[in-house]
Amino acid sequence: MKELVEIFVKGPSRDGSSQMEMLLPAEKEFLNAAKSNDINTLSRCLNKKVQINIKTELGRTALHFAVANMNENAVAFLLGHNAVVDIKDKHGMNAFLLAAWFGHLSILKMLVEKGADQKSTNEEGMNALHCAAQNNHASIVQYLIKDAQLDLNKPTEKGKKPYHLAAEHGCLEMVNMLAEFEYTTQEKDKEGNTALHLAGKNGHTLVIEELLREWNLIDEENEEGETAFYLAVAGNHQECVQLLLEAGSDINILPKTDLSSLHVAAERGDVSMALILINAGMNYNVQNNKKETCLHLAVKNRHTSVAQLLVESKCDVNIVDERNQNPLHLAAELGRTDLVELLLKADIDLKQKDKQDKTPLGVAARVNHIIIVDMIIKAERYCTWKEKIQDSSVIPTRSYPLSFKPDHTTETSQLRVAIWSLANHQLKPKDWKKLAVQWNFTEEQIKAIEEQWTGSKSYKEHGHRMLLIWLHGVLLTGKNPVKDLYEGLINIEQRNLAGK
Repeated sequence: MKELVEIFVKGPSRDGSSQMEMLLPAEKEFLNAAKSNDINTLSRCLNKKVQINIKTELGRTALHFAVANMNENAVAFLLGHNAVVDIKDKHGMNAFLLAAWFGHLSILKMLVEKGADQKSTNEEGMNALHCAAQNNHASIVQYLIKDAQLDLNKPTEKGKKPYHLAAEHGCLEMVNMLAEFEYTTQEKDKEGNTALHLAGKNGHTLVIEELLREWNLIDEENEEGETAFYLAVAGNHQECVQLLLEAGSDINILPKTDLSSLHVAAERGDVSMALILINAGMNYNVQNNKKETCLHLAVKNRHTSVAQLLVESKCDVNIVDERNQNPLHLAAELGRTDLVELLLKADIDLKQKDKQDKTPLGVAARVNHIIIVDMIIKAERYCTWKEKIQDSSVIPTRSYPLSFKPDHTTETSQLRVAIWSLANHQLKPKDWKKLAVQWNFTEEQIKAIEEQWTGSKSYKEHGHRMLLIWLHGVLLTGKNPVKDLYEGLINIEQRNLAGK
């Protein structure tokens, strides 16, 4: 409604077309004179037989425009020439409602003297008290309730009373004034929202403070199962969130979607909000109606910082969604090396199969994310090594820190050059697979490597990738790469290469 009313001042209708396209030049001049408070032009146009109640395409008269622009002289002129006071535009707004909306008490009284319908409502069921309360016009409210003694404390078509609207629009003075007149209410609108819901949703901290002093119903749920706290988080209103936390809001109440407040923060990548919620003790392993955790949503929406916060907070990285996928499946499918690295370091289950019987490695291979395929294979081999020595506390040496990303360090540059030369100039087409088997690469790992690149020369690329993966494992576990490569070449009967 606010946008529709502002049209009176700005002129064009919502779709950008003029309100006055179908009018004669003299009629347009008359309406514009009402907007600009030009009494001489108004008088001249009437002398030219312009109809005083001429309407625009939206059903607006000169009186509408004069009132909306708070032109008291123009209003007096039009009323003095018997303009009809109760004409409504296409949205049900008449001059009396506009005077209440824009807060012009003297114009409102002028309209009352001319017999305006003081109980009229617009298409949304808003009366003058609604219009004034929503816009914090205390003088209008005082007049309507105390002087005119009108009973306008009614719900709109959406079930909102003046108190709801004052809270929704952050009108603290109005909230207090309505309380003095005993117009407060704990009732809910048609969406199940209390005044506290509406204030929380729109980030009105001062109003929330007042409502908390007035009422104790802090965890009421609306039709969607949302609390005021939930709506404050969804609206990214941190001050309101902190205030409602201090007031004792139950932060783990879930709406009908089972999408927790932390889900909401994770989905939009809001680290600071997520930190507030985690520190407040929110359950970060809860699943929504698609069985997604907050970590799933952080990964799905590529929010690395939130994902890192959740991992560092010791969330369960192995919970699966309705597709039976853990967060690594999602990161692999998206091709995000930063997220994959984070999850691999968090000891995520690499063997988890989704409903298509794909492990994270299988997903990465299917979508052709080569770097991620190699990262996951590195992680799988590292996990196998850890299981073999039966000591999960074993960590890599400081000289080669735990990472599964491609190695670009200067310390290993000579080894990597030698490996490239071996793969591209010395190994035969079937040698790389023989070495892979010798070094305990699994069948799935070998298949994943050769799924990318085809053609008669593809074995060179496959071999190079396999050797880099092998080198990663050797360095990570503290083995001698030269010795390990020598033994491998001997075992596949490549003594000449081993001797080099």
